[in-house]
Amino acid sequence: MLVLAFDTATAAITVALYEWIPGEGAEPRGMAEAVDRRRHTELLAPSIAQVMAEAGAAPDDLSAVAVGVGPGPYTGLRVGLVTARAMGDALSIPVHGVCTLDIMAWATGRDEPFVVATDARRKEVYWARYDSARARATEPAVGPPSDVPEGLPVVGEGAALYPEILGDSGHEPLLPSAGALAELTVARLAGLKVPCLLPPEPLYLRRPDAKEPGPRKKVTPA
Repeated sequence: MLVLAFDTATAAITVALYEWIPGEGAEPRGMAEAVDRRRHTELLAPSIAQVMAEAGAAPDDLSAVAVGVGPGPYTGLRVGLVTARAMGDALSIPVHGVCTLDIMAWATGRDEPFVVATDARRKEVYWARYDSARARATEPAVGPPSDVPEGLPVVGEGAALYPEILGDSGHEPLLPSAGALAELTVARLAGLKVPCLLPPEPLYLRRPDAKEPGPRKKVTPA
């Protein structure tokens, strides 16, 4: 079983291909990582092609797609989700969504409580509290760094941006990894007790920055 995983909810454009053999676990077949806040559209498709070529795999070989659903900024997040749904429809394979904060939590491997916080712009962070890498304790939230519970280690780019509030050590990983996304997805499909898979729908938490223009103002003849 081949699972293609990617996430574009943060500045990272991260792609991985994992092979899952029931009873034996999952092994990486290819991976691509880039960090660019403005080029998700330009970089995602070439990264997927690179990973597939690296593994010698064709689209028809895929069994499932896993995609990060955020929370994250509107534009970047939409790129990954649209791509995942399009691939799922074209190949008639399932598309599994995973909360991006859960992906980062999984990558820590921690057994003690901690917080994941990513950059939400506007001097805010997306965050959630975890009892361990396998168990989220709160729903994802967005707000100023001061909203994050005190007294816990904080990982993620959001923490690195506000060390005076969230602490100045132990921030890794700063960004999500498609490898962790693939591993978490496979673990859930294998029946392990890990965060739930979600529909491939965006978890925005707030309205997009861009707004539709209002009605034109009437001009009174002079």
